[in-house]
Amino acid sequence: MVRLVTCAALMFLLGSAASCLAGPADDAQWPCAQAKTGPVSAAAVWTGPDIAKAGNWEDDQDAAELAHKLASRRTPLTDADGLIAAFAAKAGADKSARLTHVFAGVLDIINTERNRVISGIVRYARGQNRLAEKIRDEADKIGDQQEAKNLTAVETLKDAQSSLAWDKRIFEARSQSLTYVCETPMLLENRLFEIARKIQQRL
Repeated sequence: MVRLVTCAALMFLLGSAASCLAGPADDAQWPCAQAKTGPVSAAAVWTGPDIAKAGNWEDDQDAAELAHKLASRRTPLTDADGLIAAFAAKAGADKSARLTHVFAGVLDIINTERNRVISGIVRYARGQNRLAEKIRDEADKIGDQQEAKNLTAVETLKDAQSSLAWDKRIFEARSQSLTYVCETPMLLENRLFEIARKIQQRL
């Protein structure tokens, strides 16, 4: 009976994080409810000039500097309009091409950060899967000891129960953190869309 209770509690713990640990069928390592997608394409957020014809955005020092500033989440989106307007005013006749450089830079920078976040999520999920396996093993061993009613192993059983409880707490805390981190790629996509819209308004 005790073993059944232990197993039931474990299944509830692991099941409560199922939405985080169960990824799409085509990517067993993807733990988020949000679908895993590739880099954001320019066409998905941009209707301005062709960035492929605009040249290397990194060669435009001022545009590159603004792109890094706009892409950084440390820069409030409320500041973006002023930064873009000031850049556009100084660009003169080259405004369209140089604003396109800014967008191309923001696109590359945010996609790079987004890819880094996605890779980190996958590594984090693998760690959670390993911890889940450890919890299952610990629960099984505790169940075996409880069924055996080995009174000489009371202290060992207490240590095992303490270790299981600690691992459960870690698992739950990490699951909560993972839920938040899973939102980051989407937040980056939204930021890219908003910046693209603001730049296009100045073309």
